[in-house]
Amino acid sequence: MLAVVNLSEKLGRFDDLWNPKIVAQLDGTHVKVVKLHGEFVWHAHADEDELFLVLNGRLRIELRDGEVTLGPGELVVIPKGVEHRPVAEEEVHLVLIEKAGILHTGGVADSRTVADYERI
Repeated sequence: MLAVVNLSEKLGRFDDLWNPKIVAQLDGTHVKVVKLHGEFVWHAHADEDELFLVLNGRLRIELRDGEVTLGPGELVVIPKGVEHRPVAEEEVHLVLIEKAGILHTGGVADSRTVADYERI
């Protein structure tokens, strides 16, 4: 059975920040939506790449040797092992594509760490 996912509708279901929600799964990979505002923690994913796709707003991803800024319709892949920190000076709506089971804070314990992602 095929399921069409409306990202705007999914994002309209919640208001919490930094709490990714699974909207689809394929080949051991999760597609998540999340709302961001403010600064996240510096972290890296030792064994996984991470794709950020901005739907609304502007997202700055700080790196130890620079930064990248994304606007609506733009994406970047952060390679495994690269330390980074997302910063959203305004509310940002984002799609994350990551291996299932990845912790969005990498190996860093933070009050915003989500261990069990909600499926919506």
